[in-house]
Amino acid sequence: MKRKKSIPLNEYASMLINASLAEDIGSGDLTTDSIVPLTVKGKATILAKERFVIAGLLFTEKVFRTLDENIKFKRHVNDGDTVNRGDAIASVSGRLANILKAERVALNFLQRLSGVATLTGRFIKEIRGTGVKILDTRKTTPCMRILERYAVRVGGGENHRFGLFDAILIKDNHIKIAGGVEKAIKRVKEKYPKGMSVEVEVKDLKEVKEALKCGADVIMLDNMDTAMIKKAVSLIGKRALVEVSGGVTLKNVRRIASCGADFISIGALTHSARAVDASLEIEKWNQRPRR
Repeated sequence: MKRKKSIPLNEYASMLINASLAEDIGSGDLTTDSIVPLTVKGKATILAKERFVIAGLLFTEKVFRTLDENIKFKRHVNDGDTVNRGDAIASVSGRLANILKAERVALNFLQRLSGVATLTGRFIKEIRGTGVKILDTRKTTPCMRILERYAVRVGGGENHRFGLFDAILIKDNHIKIAGGVEKAIKRVKEKYPKGMSVEVEVKDLKEVKEALKCGADVIMLDNMDTAMIKKAVSLIGKRALVEVSGGVTLKNVRRIASCGADFISIGALTHSARAVDASLEIEKWNQRPRR
């Protein structure tokens, strides 16, 4: 069975940028169109207003150049770099009216994605040296998943399945409907008998044993305390990969990572990341607007 694939990152970003500009500008920028003639050209700088990890400069540039292909965008840093308050991130030059019209959408992408990368980087720092991989989840901003997953990678994390179409993950509600872990796995293997990897979410050691018995490839330990995680990891004994999920914070992630799992998936990377603070400042222009 041929699996569907997600839309390529750049193609999807272009679609999203067009929609975002249309949402913001609508039939026209009432303020800018009144004050700033198209003949006025100048330069602006995007500045960091706090310390954060950069992500999404490609999309920030795309916003400006989607609105006006003659706008010039010069990066002073790259995705993955850490900037401090006052650092120049990029310079934008061209028609100031179009720069102003694109400003908010461009900053929204930069601030949101840099926030995801920054939070991911904080988790990566906490578990350094443990060998555990940090994964994202499907708890993403609607229609922003492909970009937020990119930001997770920039921050040092890795991606879980993209959506419902590209991997099998049997969760608690599937198990309830099927009548147990064993029955749920059996149904999946009957439908996809040609070696597709099967991951199953379990809540206790009894379900761990069932998952092992049925040949699960990945066992997700859901909302277990560290004592139970250690017991589960010992019970699994490398017969399946182990993922831990649920209730993971910056305060407990290293303690969880020390329990011996292969992966820790963290919904907070995308659903709770705070947008970072950045601004666009006009520096110079070639003429003053008409009064």
